[in-house]
Amino acid sequence: MSRLLAVGPALPGVAHPQSEITDTIGPLLTPSPTKRAVLRRLHEASGVRTRHTALALDEYAGLTSFGVANDHFIRVGTDLAEEACRTALAAAGLAPEEVDFLLFTSVTGIAAPSIDAQLVTRLGLRTDVKRLPSFGLGCVAGAAGIARVHDYLAGHPQDVALLVSVELCSLTLQHGDDSMANLVSTGLFGDGAAAVVMVGDAHPAGLLPGDGPSRDGLPGARPSGGHPSGLAESAAQGVDVVDTRSRLYPETADHLGWTIRDSGFGIVLSAGLPEVIAAHLAGDVKSLLAEHDLATEDVGTWVVHAGGPRILDVVRDSLGLDEADLRLSRESLAAVGNLSSSSVLHVLAATLAARESPGARRLATPRTTGEQHGVLMAFGPGVSAELVLLRLPASPLEG
Repeated sequence: MSRLLAVGPALPGVAHPQSEITDTIGPLLTPSPTKRAVLRRLHEASGVRTRHTALALDEYAGLTSFGVANDHFIRVGTDLAEEACRTALAAAGLAPEEVDFLLFTSVTGIAAPSIDAQLVTRLGLRTDVKRLPSFGLGCVAGAAGIARVHDYLAGHPQDVALLVSVELCSLTLQHGDDSMANLVSTGLFGDGAAAVVMVGDAHPAGLLPGDGPSRDGLPGARPSGGHPSGLAESAAQGVDVVDTRSRLYPETADHLGWTIRDSGFGIVLSAGLPEVIAAHLAGDVKSLLAEHDLATEDVGTWVVHAGGPRILDVVRDSLGLDEADLRLSRESLAAVGNLSSSSVLHVLAATLAARESPGARRLATPRTTGEQHGVLMAFGPGVSAELVLLRLPASPLEG
């Protein structure tokens, strides 16, 4: 088992009203008044009210080269990644030099050396930190990143791991592309980053109150009283990652992804994507839960990638959830748009913050043990899905 200690979300610049973004990019996509009217209707129906962009809005008119766009990705993305990491590490009560493994993911830009390599110097990570950059998972990578870090920590239970996601979707803008997929996507996707700190269950930060003797007794485990970070007591109230599930749905590759052009990344987005998810999601979730003697009604917290209104509707209807279960996902979509792989991590950050807020509603029904179960999920190209079963401590609001 691994333990998720903290999430650090980051956003560039200021929030722009959706209507202002629509007015700015409309002329860049099409000269047709009819197509611009369609664009406006699609953007208004996206569930998005505001979005953050990597550049000032007036700079997108000149963004016609993949090379220039990618240079902005490296510059802005590295700054955002650093901000997200510092926020997450501070919240976890850990120092940069304690990080043993770094997984970086993005699908909106490329770099060699990759952004994670730049973070070693920026953050003061050890030069022997193990790094793994990932490209191509797309929106599913926030959940898949947690799952793969969990896998790593199973074999390295004393380690500290850092998951970093950077997505600057606005930099993939394709001038002159008035396809339906591009008209939809330009109203949906936003820019942002997030970092997640996780530890193995032999690390002192992975100890629960009263668990010290059994976990410290593992071979080679560090004593819980001698951790160099002076771990913040609040970090011990993290979230257990219990299990994960990966699914790839055959013959669905044409529903979501990129076409690689001279001008950069062209969106592939099918109107049939929600139906693909609807056909499989309930069975996948029930299968994961059944292995732990759980059913959907035992899950009190749902952390769902804010993929768009139709995606959220499908999740709700497939699993028989209440609209309240998706409140934070819809709020994230409205406030920042779909942040691709960073999206579910922003929803996770909001979920954890809401559990601690004195004014927040209860996010889960406490089980008899005082603990609660949650499911985190995201979807991406493939079509693929990643599910993560969480165990959360009882909220202070329920004490």
